[in-house]
Amino acid sequence: MERWSSHAVFILAAIGAAVGIGNIWRFPAVLGQNGGGAYLVPYLIAVFVFALPLMILEITMGRHFRGTVVSSFKAVRPAFHILGWLICAIIFLILSYYLVITGWTIAFTLFAAAGNTTTFAGFTGSYMPILYGVVAILLTGLVVAVGVRKGIERISIMMVPVIVIALVVMVLYCTTLPGFEEGIRFLFTPDFSALSHTDLWIAAFGQAFFSLSVGEGILLTYGSYMAREQDIPRSALIISIADLSVALLAGLVIFPVVFSFGLSPTTGTDLAFTTLPLAFSLMPAGYLVAVAFFVVLFFSAFTSAVAMLEVCVASVQEAVAWSRKKTAAILTGILLAVSLLPALSFSAANLSLGGIPVLDFMDETIGTLGLLLAAAIVAIAFTWFLPREVFEAETGRVTRLNQLVFFLCKYVIPAVLVITIGVHLLSGFGIPGATYIAGASYLNAWLQAGGLATFIISILAMILIVRAIRR
Repeated sequence: MERWSSHAVFILAAIGAAVGIGNIWRFPAVLGQNGGGAYLVPYLIAVFVFALPLMILEITMGRHFRGTVVSSFKAVRPAFHILGWLICAIIFLILSYYLVITGWTIAFTLFAAAGNTTTFAGFTGSYMPILYGVVAILLTGLVVAVGVRKGIERISIMMVPVIVIALVVMVLYCTTLPGFEEGIRFLFTPDFSALSHTDLWIAAFGQAFFSLSVGEGILLTYGSYMAREQDIPRSALIISIADLSVALLAGLVIFPVVFSFGLSPTTGTDLAFTTLPLAFSLMPAGYLVAVAFFVVLFFSAFTSAVAMLEVCVASVQEAVAWSRKKTAAILTGILLAVSLLPALSFSAANLSLGGIPVLDFMDETIGTLGLLLAAAIVAIAFTWFLPREVFEAETGRVTRLNQLVFFLCKYVIPAVLVITIGVHLLSGFGIPGATYIAGASYLNAWLQAGGLATFIISILAMILIVRAIRR
């Protein structure tokens, strides 16, 4: 098994996996939909009290078992390997539409660089989304096929610093805009009366887990490539702070632009691909800002996509003993087929299920409840079915902090995740920004639960069929 070349590279790769569309696009959109600064209070609690401990647990288990998501679960209990495959399948299905959106970021980066004023409606009213989705899939497959050091490491070293530097430069530019102070007030001034709203807390917890990529098998896979001497809690803290910083920098760019041009901060999905391009076209040097913004959006989406595909490739490669290149090629080919459905839903074909775009249907089932379920499985499997001493031995010492992390992962975090899933189902989808990509809300509770159940049953059936064939 390959290893990261250094501790710093692991940090960069993990930051690249965590920093994605959720930071640059989703965080400002959800914050705008949930009252601005008030949203930061539950979000910070969610990040440091819930998501960070689960990140520490997931990385620790990855390094301890030195395997994939599937083999790590199997090491806990032989029957648990099916849970590992379930998580892989959930991540793979999310990746199938995440790469469609990554294709949008490639397209708008090229549009901005060429001075093209194509609108999002014009873009999705053509078949261009399918073409750019194919480009995104092939690029992602190529990077993963090359390997950990030659592929994932090099991309992380190149792209993650660019994301941060470009955001800092854009923030400095935005300080010259007339709406900068108003944007700062909106971002950092909490309305404490809003903290009594349940939907605010649910949206914050969902964003924290999604943004940090915890419970998805990504950090478990990346943790398996770590050296023994690396400090996991400190690494997890650095990754969390970096992820949070990128999200706040994105807010410091977006909200000053929004308020400078009298736009609405609550536009959700339209914020990145419709609202901001309009504002950029009206700004001094807006051409350069637009290019920088969409480069950041693409880089952040791409590094996360690479991480998701790596989870699946590593698991399949280990299970069937194929070469990395063969495994990546086959899974890339499957992605091309599966991604065609969500790509067609935001194209001239307008593919839908009962009037609901396929991409949105997948997002509101697999991308929302599926990820929460995966995180709950990770928390429960590695705490209830393993002694605490395994966790403490891997982190190198018995401290109150480690004991607290294990306690939170064993009792508190699973309970919160189950409650969050329950609230989603009981309330239907009346929670602003609850979905993975901050999309529109279409599904009622029964349709959402039925869609998730259908996906999971299909996944489990395929796993059992493959097992039967192999025997």
